[in-house]
Amino acid sequence: MLNDKTLAKNLLELFQSMKDEPMSDDDYAEKLAKIIDDQIKTAEVQAGIAVSTAGNQNTQTGKTTATGKLL
Repeated sequence: MLNDKTLAKNLLELFQSMKDEPMSDDDYAEKLAKIIDDQIKTAEVQAGIAVSTAGNQNTQTGKTTATGKLL
């Protein structure tokens, strides 16, 4: 799950920094991308998500057994 409060806090800090000291579009884009990337990488994937493999005689189905992280 993503943390909405952390994302909002980080975005507000970025917006405030733009007011205090304007930056180029490239710098703004890089900082915004980092905030989003960091947010996604801290997300947890809940256990119990269905998974399957396909394509050969070893086709299997099941579900995740523990929480995971996005890389």
